[in-house]
Amino acid sequence: MTNLTTAFAGSPEFAKTILQHLSDSPFAPKVVLTQPDRPKGRGRKLKANPVKTLAQELAIPVLQPNDFKSQESLDELSHFHPDVLIVAAYGLILPTTVLELPKYGCINVHASLLPRWRGAAPIERAVMAGDTQTGVGIMQMEKGLDTGPVFLEQKVAINNDSTVADLEHQLAVGGAQLLIEVLNSLPAQTQTQAQAQAQSEAGITYAAKLTPADRRVNWHNSAAEIERQIRALANRMPVTATLPEVEVQLLSAQVITADSAAAPGTIVAARKGQFVVQCGTDQLQVQRLRINKGKGLPMDAAAAINGFQRFLPEGAQFDADGVSP
Repeated sequence: MTNLTTAFAGSPEFAKTILQHLSDSPFAPKVVLTQPDRPKGRGRKLKANPVKTLAQELAIPVLQPNDFKSQESLDELSHFHPDVLIVAAYGLILPTTVLELPKYGCINVHASLLPRWRGAAPIERAVMAGDTQTGVGIMQMEKGLDTGPVFLEQKVAINNDSTVADLEHQLAVGGAQLLIEVLNSLPAQTQTQAQAQAQSEAGITYAAKLTPADRRVNWHNSAAEIERQIRALANRMPVTATLPEVEVQLLSAQVITADSAAAPGTIVAARKGQFVVQCGTDQLQVQRLRINKGKGLPMDAAAAINGFQRFLPEGAQFDADGVSP
């Protein structure tokens, strides 16, 4: 069915990809909801998020309510008479008044294999946990946090070198394809392909919102755990560790199956392009990093050692208490 009136709610890059695919389909939204502009950069100037930027390019009306506590916010959405509201990483809690407003309710594109990783940061949490697969599903929204029944889902492998950016793009593209399939069959509620299936009560986990605490390195963890932490957070909020004179952001690394007598967090090699740190189990070879000296630009390990060797001596220990400030 192609005469559904759709609305779309989303904010980051993941949602932008879905909006682009949706706009190229027969289900182009009549209105886009997205979070208010936020201050960015050194000047702290207000900046539109990726979804708003694309919506403006596509000449789709944009609504940016702070919440839906006021009748005015609800009336603005009601004005477009949506049959269905599509939600993808919107970032605002939708009250019952919004969930029940469209004829077919609200449908969420969620980047996990529910009920694993309900919540705000499913891709990052899956990588950090060492999951070997993730996925994307189309879910009928209800009052609970990602508790609704699922129409369709698609699995995606997580490899040892999978980045969050790569996974995010795969899941967004796959989610957009599933979404269009569900929208095509949505009005046929009696048909098997349009019936959402209740989630299992087993295996429920929650993907808590990322906070500054997630950037902290516990060097007593294994090198594999720390490498996954670095890989999961590199694009959004890089893992940070401190030495006596510098702060270091760790952008990429690989595990070395070796140990030494050095305490966890100790630099055991910083020469010939090799920058290696002892962990609780095995060692971490740092490949890319950023140091809060000079221009503070990302660089590979060889450049860091050549330019900042006095700050990165062998034997120096990161975060002596195991945790970055």
